[in-house]
Amino acid sequence: MINFNGVLQDSELQLSVNNRSFLYGDGVFETLKIVNNKILFFEEHYFRLMSSMRIVRMQIPMNFTLEYLEEQILQLVKAKNIQNSARVRLTVYRNEGGFYLPANNSVSFIITAFELQSKTYQYEVKPFEVDLYKDFVVTKQLLSTLKTTNKLIQITASIFANENKLQGCLLINEEKNVVEATNGNVFMLVANQLITPPISEGCLNGIMRKQIIHLAKQLGTVEVIEKEISPFHLQKADELFITNVIIGIQPITKYRKKEFKVHLSVELLKKLNDLIDV
Repeated sequence: MINFNGVLQDSELQLSVNNRSFLYGDGVFETLKIVNNKILFFEEHYFRLMSSMRIVRMQIPMNFTLEYLEEQILQLVKAKNIQNSARVRLTVYRNEGGFYLPANNSVSFIITAFELQSKTYQYEVKPFEVDLYKDFVVTKQLLSTLKTTNKLIQITASIFANENKLQGCLLINEEKNVVEATNGNVFMLVANQLITPPISEGCLNGIMRKQIIHLAKQLGTVEVIEKEISPFHLQKADELFITNVIIGIQPITKYRKKEFKVHLSVELLKKLNDLIDV
């Protein structure tokens, strides 16, 4: 079951071959986590979605209020009886018509939802090895910071990781600085400095990134800095971890020959679970 433009229907919905998200990647999306029938950080997600739609010149419908979209999301998870813990994707795409130039800027939306096994953010004690992905780069521009339906760099990097028996990859920009990981934003701990690339480097304007920056500042034991990370700096790090709304924090255990601790990652994960008040 899915929610298509406000109507719950069979998940076998067939989209038109002229769908612009399919033809051109002309869409934006949000990945959301539901806990106890509540959308975590929904206000931040909502305003990021509205900003993304404005940036790509989509027409925002009058009914696209925070309350309306929240109602549509919760209606679906309730119908599927997964409101205790769920992963939701809200995709907004420009309606069909035209080629590179759209016939108009009106939009449609699809909401899909899947059950998650745990309400809380979990840390699994298992290897998570990464390497740099160099075949393609993330460009330092505003579009790179959005969640669009064009994710070919992340896809090809994930295939590269799988082929090389890695759990993920770190992506670089045209200046060869580390931007993010295949599945989220990246943080690096060096001594008492927690460093993450600024949005100007081309990294995703992540919702969980903002939460972790806030929580780390509250600790009082680390200095949080937004600055460029070169691959050379990775070898000097004490910890590396990835953040996104679904996993929370994923510690990186190994980069090439360098192995990392996980102390700060675990501490922040506990603070994150306290924040969501499960």
